[in-house]
Amino acid sequence: MIVDCAVYRQGHRTEGPEDFSDALSAARAAGGFVWIGLHEPTEKEFDLVSREFALHPLAVEDALNAHQRPKLEVYEDSLFLVLKPVVYEPHSDAVSTGELMIFLGDGFVVTVRHGEGAPLAAVRRRLEQEPELLGKGPTAVLYAIADAAVDHYLDVATELQNDLEELETEVFSPEVGSSRHTASRIYTFKRQILEFRRATGPLGPPMSRLSGPGGAGGAVPFVDDSAQPFFRDVNDHLTRVNESVDGLDRLVSDVLSAHLAQMGVRQNDDMRKISSWAAMAAVPTMIAGVYGMNFEHMPELHWTASYPAVIAVMAVLELLLYRLFKRRGWL
Repeated sequence: MIVDCAVYRQGHRTEGPEDFSDALSAARAAGGFVWIGLHEPTEKEFDLVSREFALHPLAVEDALNAHQRPKLEVYEDSLFLVLKPVVYEPHSDAVSTGELMIFLGDGFVVTVRHGEGAPLAAVRRRLEQEPELLGKGPTAVLYAIADAAVDHYLDVATELQNDLEELETEVFSPEVGSSRHTASRIYTFKRQILEFRRATGPLGPPMSRLSGPGGAGGAVPFVDDSAQPFFRDVNDHLTRVNESVDGLDRLVSDVLSAHLAQMGVRQNDDMRKISSWAAMAAVPTMIAGVYGMNFEHMPELHWTASYPAVIAVMAVLELLLYRLFKRRGWL
């Protein structure tokens, strides 16, 4: 469905005509541009837009099917950028991603949103409150969308860092009994990091390319050269995000290793305790077993003090074993 359609002239919004071709012609005649926003359009709905703006069929196919990696494609009549906005759900500590496709051309911007993670409404409001920035044309829209998405990555990275600190506290807590739950949380957290990395990692080369000569590939068609410093700023933020994601991934792996090591130590402690008690139980069992044999000639068999003597020997041996195991930390 078409969420919004407007013509922008000199940084100010004017409602666009219902016909897309009329809106594009009017925008170009006035030195402005048209911005059309769509949310999960059907093939029929998007076919109207793609014909009017001469969008490349391969890019149109990607925009309709979604499930794309972040990328930047340059076609003859347009530029195609794919972003994956990230949503963090604090109640479930889950990371989910949407998809945002941006078509940029001479006098037009077409945005296609899939999922609920794209910050387009807020970006449009922000730009409309800054006519000077919006007056830069479609490049300003591309920058503002990329900047909002990457800044939100930083917020999500901070939230994940807080979750990781909670996991560390749980893992190194002296309490025992939540081991299965802890291992499950660590594994789930690692999956969230992987989902986050799929959104941020592949976006590095496109942002470097948009940064201009300082990045890979030089200047990009349909993007104003004067915007390169702004895209470099976005690229710097993205680099911070990717470094943070790498750090989180390494830390959660270390936390998992520490948890498994702790579980091994606890199991060894349990086995030592079990072995110690078994050894202590074996001593009286052995003595009682010897004197339980039905032989006629046995030492002290008819001695009156045999029974208390045997009990005393058992108690002394048990006490000696207990002190030995206790001193070694087995009990």
